[in-house]
Amino acid sequence: MRDNPLQLPPLRQGLWPAFRFVSPAFIAAFGVLFVTVIALFTAPYLGMADNGDFFRNIYSNGLYFNLPDYDSKYFGYFVKQYGIFQYFNENGATLDSSQSLFIKLATLLNKLLFSSEVFDIRFQAAIYTCLYVIAVYLLIEAITWRMGRRQGMIVALIAVFIFGDTGYTAYFNSFYSESIVMIMMIFVFASWLLLFRKRYNDYAMLVLFAVSSLILTTSKQQNAPVGIILAVLAVSLIWIRKDRVFRFLTLASIFLMMLAGVATYLNISKEFVNINQYHAMTRGVLKEAGNPETSLRAFGIDEQYAILKGNIYYEQYGTVDVDSPLLQENFYSRYGFVSILKYYVANPDQLGSILNIAAKSAFTIKPAAMGNYEESVGKAFRAQSHFFSGYSLLKQTLAPKTFGFIILWMIVVIGLYMPSTVKAVRARDIRGVQRMVLIVATMGVGLSGIFVSIIGAGDADIAKHEFLFTQSFDLVTFLTLSSVVSRKVSPRTRHTASSPTRAHTEAEVQKGVSA
Repeated sequence: MRDNPLQLPPLRQGLWPAFRFVSPAFIAAFGVLFVTVIALFTAPYLGMADNGDFFRNIYSNGLYFNLPDYDSKYFGYFVKQYGIFQYFNENGATLDSSQSLFIKLATLLNKLLFSSEVFDIRFQAAIYTCLYVIAVYLLIEAITWRMGRRQGMIVALIAVFIFGDTGYTAYFNSFYSESIVMIMMIFVFASWLLLFRKRYNDYAMLVLFAVSSLILTTSKQQNAPVGIILAVLAVSLIWIRKDRVFRFLTLASIFLMMLAGVATYLNISKEFVNINQYHAMTRGVLKEAGNPETSLRAFGIDEQYAILKGNIYYEQYGTVDVDSPLLQENFYSRYGFVSILKYYVANPDQLGSILNIAAKSAFTIKPAAMGNYEESVGKAFRAQSHFFSGYSLLKQTLAPKTFGFIILWMIVVIGLYMPSTVKAVRARDIRGVQRMVLIVATMGVGLSGIFVSIIGAGDADIAKHEFLFTQSFDLVTFLTLSSVVSRKVSPRTRHTASSPTRAHTEAEVQKGVSA
């Protein structure tokens, strides 16, 4: 063994030099890609069953349900193939969403490579998977940049465990907008963190941040506050560089994000206003009210409508015609988002109760209502896959189910990063403050997902509506855990090394610079 000073077996000795050139970011991205390909592109294919929302996204994009018994698949079975309209499509857009860009791109690829009559949703999943892998790579690159190699590899493995979870990736084989939300949220987080690290070109990262924020905000109507939150907190990015061109582009990006948030809110269709407004009262205010008649009087609504307590808009044999002019005049017209918010502020006990209900579903990645398998697989109706879902199961089982825990989590995380932020402020290092700004922005985006859900639609389909929070929680928690792994929560260190191999000196590795 004297000729082998590293004490490595011959095979390992041959692989070791090559392994040193593989970055943690590559390991994480490849791991997520490997798991996702197995889950979504090898039999049995995993996806998400339709809960009745798919029609909003497919008809206006030239697709239709081509199975005669499609209605029997609702909630229970994943369907991977749909029809492509061959003639004029008279269906207008039910809602305006950036998701349409990806559906149309997938349809184009499908026509070029597979069929002009049948759409296979796996073409869409392939596009999402490619974007997702790139997003994960940038995220881990931002977090492990100049971190010790051993710590970086641990962080990469944790990333695969979290972001490779099929509770997340199964959305790619569906028409739910959560796929876009997930990918773009990671791009926003990673690009902002890379600006903090001064890793890669600042202009490129600013463009990535702005584009991702715009797509995220316009992906679903519930995300209208996201653009406003990101725009307000991104003001701090203006001063990370002194050149006027960068500052002008940052201001322009902030204006576009703010505009996207306002436009998304104003573009909410009347149909969705009624659906959400109905649930906001029946599944929110009335559901948690000890005396529903008293609650209705607070809005100037006739007490007889207390019978609607707990009702669902889609009930086949409902108590009342939800689209009737009578309900429009005497029920819907009497309240809105602002009046419900005022009601909850005036009734903190009821607000606390519904916030705790929201917290019980805030840590659920995979909604229990929808199955993951095709009917041909032979699984039970609504059967869900447990393949590589350890993180989603662990999170749902162990996470406390109270809103108080969410507040405590926010305090702990902000407290951990506060010393380094204070040092950056004292040093007038605007770039060094960006990590804390990003954390606060991500928490704000996550909380908007909770409050918009409960105030705008009560507890109706709340696990899916709170997806934005559960992902925000994962991103911030992952960043914090990575800092713990690197042994130190410290400000960004100014260093100009750009070698992709991270060939640090021994002193740097021992120091364990924080992510």
